[in-house]
Amino acid sequence: MAVLGFLLVLTGCTGIHSMTTVSEMSVKAGETISIPCLYDSEYINNVKYLCQGYSWVSCSYAVKTDNPNTERFSVSDDKIQRVFTVTIKGLTDQDTDYWCNVEKKGTDQGKWFHMTVTRGIPNLHVDHQEIVAFNGENITINCYYRNHGDMKWCRLGHSCVEGSFGLIDEAKVTIDTRVANVFTVTMSGLTMENSGWYWCAKGNLQMPVHVKVTEKPTTVTSNSCLTTLSPIPDFEELQSDILSFVIPLCLLVIAVMVTLLIWFLLKRHRSSDTTRAEKEVNRTVAKSRRISRQRTNAAMESDTGVVYTTVTTAKPPTLPRVEIKPEDVTYSIIALQP
Repeated sequence: MAVLGFLLVLTGCTGIHSMTTVSEMSVKAGETISIPCLYDSEYINNVKYLCQGYSWVSCSYAVKTDNPNTERFSVSDDKIQRVFTVTIKGLTDQDTDYWCNVEKKGTDQGKWFHMTVTRGIPNLHVDHQEIVAFNGENITINCYYRNHGDMKWCRLGHSCVEGSFGLIDEAKVTIDTRVANVFTVTMSGLTMENSGWYWCAKGNLQMPVHVKVTEKPTTVTSNSCLTTLSPIPDFEELQSDILSFVIPLCLLVIAVMVTLLIWFLLKRHRSSDTTRAEKEVNRTVAKSRRISRQRTNAAMESDTGVVYTTVTTAKPPTLPRVEIKPEDVTYSIIALQP
């Protein structure tokens, strides 16, 4: 039985050459990681799966391409690139040893990889594992590291660039190491053939990065209709568009505010002038009346000893009515002497 187990392990090890993947990664607990597994063309239609465990013989199924989604695991198979990609969510301390496997008659083919799960910053990591670019453009990847060893940029199943300059599938690759604890990879003149999986490497650690190169949308003319498709503007273009809209709007608001302020001041000034004119008229009228009263009083005082007073006629008292009889009346004649 032990001999049979040894033969199975040996057979599995011989299958390593039919499968290619990263070998050692540093990951953060709770995060999500995607790992590419490159296989030979003869296995395009075979079932692929991720197997969990240190031993290839005793590892257990985690996810398979004929059942590609579970609670924590998922797998997708790109038969054109001949790469199946496994994704693990919510990494824990138990996510250390896995195998990329292909089912086949006889003994399955597989390749082992190991992950060190840390609570702090991983010893080698990137900003994003997925990068999208247009045909003919450039991309930049920052690889942050805390370990020692040689650094390089590799394509899965292809060549690597070490040092500061090189080529991978006709794309120019430069590596900038001027910033401490980070080396920056720039790929220039990308083509559709440059789509695929790459990885940063520092010492014994690797970190996979998927690059997707697409055609830039162009202007399409159909009969009398002209349809223009343009790429989504980047942040700088969006910022420029916003500024070109905001600045004229701000100037317009300022102009309106200044116009309203001038109108308010003019209105206030006119109102003040009207008030002052009314006051001046009132003062003139009051002065005229005062002068008139003074003249009247002076005229009254200059009259010859005449004192003017106001006479109020009082109503005479009501006397009792007396009846006079004729015999009580005495008549007399008064002669006036000339």
